[in-house]
Amino acid sequence: MLIQEPIHGAVEGTHGQESDRPLSALLSQALVAFTLEFDNEFERLMDESGYHGAHLSMLAWTNLMRFIPGNGLTVRELATLALSEQKQVKFMLGCLERWGYIALGAPTATGQSADIRQPGAVGQSNGWGSGRGIGAGWMVWLTGKGAQARAIWPPLFSTIEQRWRDRFGAARFDRLRGSLLAIESGLNVVLPHGLLDVRHRKQAFPVRVSAGVQALSLPILLSQVLLAFAIEFEPASEAPLALCANALRVLGEKPIPVKEIPRLTGGSPEEAGVGWRHRPYVVVETDSAGGRGKSVRLTARGIDAQKAYDRLVDVIEKRWVHRFGSGVMQGLRESLLGLFDAGTNERPLIAEGLIAPPGTVRAGEIAPSLGRRLVGSAARQRARDMVAQNEAFVANPATALPHYPMWDMNRGFGP
Repeated sequence: MLIQEPIHGAVEGTHGQESDRPLSALLSQALVAFTLEFDNEFERLMDESGYHGAHLSMLAWTNLMRFIPGNGLTVRELATLALSEQKQVKFMLGCLERWGYIALGAPTATGQSADIRQPGAVGQSNGWGSGRGIGAGWMVWLTGKGAQARAIWPPLFSTIEQRWRDRFGAARFDRLRGSLLAIESGLNVVLPHGLLDVRHRKQAFPVRVSAGVQALSLPILLSQVLLAFAIEFEPASEAPLALCANALRVLGEKPIPVKEIPRLTGGSPEEAGVGWRHRPYVVVETDSAGGRGKSVRLTARGIDAQKAYDRLVDVIEKRWVHRFGSGVMQGLRESLLGLFDAGTNERPLIAEGLIAPPGTVRAGEIAPSLGRRLVGSAARQRARDMVAQNEAFVANPATALPHYPMWDMNRGFGP
């Protein structure tokens, strides 16, 4: 079974060491690394096609764009195909419309939209995206920009997979893929191709009636196995896995500057910063050194959540050993750790793919924020943040890559 009864009993966690990261963290780091390499190449190819600064992430394809046909479909149909709840789909559609990849509108009797919006349209007063109340019966179409993105994405999976096979070696790559496939084929539900939030999901995923026949690419397997892990974690934990594996993991009883959390977790400042989701678990204080910044520390409830995280990830991993077999699990862990082995230049192998190609935002290229025509101060700051984040990933991916992906809407649903 995929979802088990609540987990009880204490199991001490020992995940402070680099080599002893929990399985969920290793899966996350591999997924983020593949996503970054994939997204950089997508951005480069879109730029060659005339769309500068199009750093829309792989998640937009795996979870949404791949389902949109040339003649469009309704929001309701799209949510069903995407195995997502309409609220999640509407949020993503609102962003994609504002960024110029799709057009939305309420259909008329002829099937055409009565309110189709074009990128850069002016003189409209009813807003963009989810802010104007997208309906389940609204139609979704690809724009020219969206159609170009849809043409670029599919071949990239095999391109980046081949890079990984060459970089890590065929034997290691095949062992990693085989271990992931053994777990994915043992799941009893059908999961989306991309990672999504299941914390407050109301709908159950469809029950799998037969073994999958589609050859899934590596990032899809990583996403689905990580999602299966999250599905077991969330009901047993008071705090969400994304918070436990990132901010709560790096905090303690002693305060640290709030501005340090993105660096310590590998997340973007927007997603890793202390927000309302952290409030029950942290205390934010004025910097004791007298500066204008803020410091943050764990509350007693936060310390309990941190300990529960260490316990639960161990329990789930041990449960999976019994379910999928020690050989599969050992092969998966060893293959994931092997991604961080040093290459010929002493740099970790996984870091090779994290070096951003020239002309991309992560390499220092300045481009307007998604949906904007001009480069503003927010775009410049975000570019600086992404360059700094990427440099940390390349320098020490084992410690810098996040222990659970936190996809940032401001980064096109990327890391």
